[in-house]
Amino acid sequence: MPLPSLFHMHLVSDSTGETLGAIAKAAAAQYPNVRAIEHMHPLVRTQRQLKRVLEDIGREPGIVLYTVVNKTLGLELEQHCRDLKLPCFAVLQPIMQVFEGYLGAPQTPTVAGQHVLDADYYRRIDAMNFTMSHDDGRLPEDLSDADICVLGISRTSKTPTSLYLAQRGYKTTNLPLVPQVALPEQLLAPHTAFVVCLIANVDRLAEVRRNRAVLMADRDLESYVDREAIAAEIAYTRKVAATYGWPIIDVTRRSIEESATMILKLLNDRKASSARADAETTGGAPGAADD
Repeated sequence: MPLPSLFHMHLVSDSTGETLGAIAKAAAAQYPNVRAIEHMHPLVRTQRQLKRVLEDIGREPGIVLYTVVNKTLGLELEQHCRDLKLPCFAVLQPIMQVFEGYLGAPQTPTVAGQHVLDADYYRRIDAMNFTMSHDDGRLPEDLSDADICVLGISRTSKTPTSLYLAQRGYKTTNLPLVPQVALPEQLLAPHTAFVVCLIANVDRLAEVRRNRAVLMADRDLESYVDREAIAAEIAYTRKVAATYGWPIIDVTRRSIEESATMILKLLNDRKASSARADAETTGGAPGAADD
């Protein structure tokens, strides 16, 4: 049976639908030749709200995925899909069954539990505010106030990477590297921020810069997209990173999420290494450094 060219996908959530959307996107990505028409139904918490969703599903039937804590609403949604002979799946239920089996206790249903206003939530808000106010070279006076400092030449996705890290709760600042401009004092003074350099290959940078040139009338376009000049900038980045021992991440074939994940892995590796060194110094956890 040939694959359809497109299909409808209904995502029903009693919260923002962020978790559901991420799961659905990851699944749909495994079928690149079929286009998913996504119907997001967030904040479905009452019978009246669910009724509108059921009507939408009836008009444009397709796969139904849901995260709804209210069992009555969930059962009604599943029954409606059975009547229409449509697949309907509670995406978090298998995961919760694993938790219940391992912990030996049932879950306590909590609508939008991942968005509770706890310390972690406020930490992420604080990180976002910090990152937005310290973007594009606006380094804090004390760089130790930041968790991460992202360096890179123009168009290496410093700002979006920094914002993604902020969403994860890390105060992030970023600095454009320009061969003719000296590094700021804050960066060279002692600090605890984790510094990482981003690079990309010449082809990608030249293409992205040319596409952005229309918005940068004050730029010298020829030098901005010149391949030899870009290669020199990349070489400068590598030299700076080698001089100060800062790691480099090539973002050429990485998404923002992948680049940020790599940065956090490097940061966590550094923390683990420091913890092992401290343990050895104090005589604790012998042999830990051999892990």
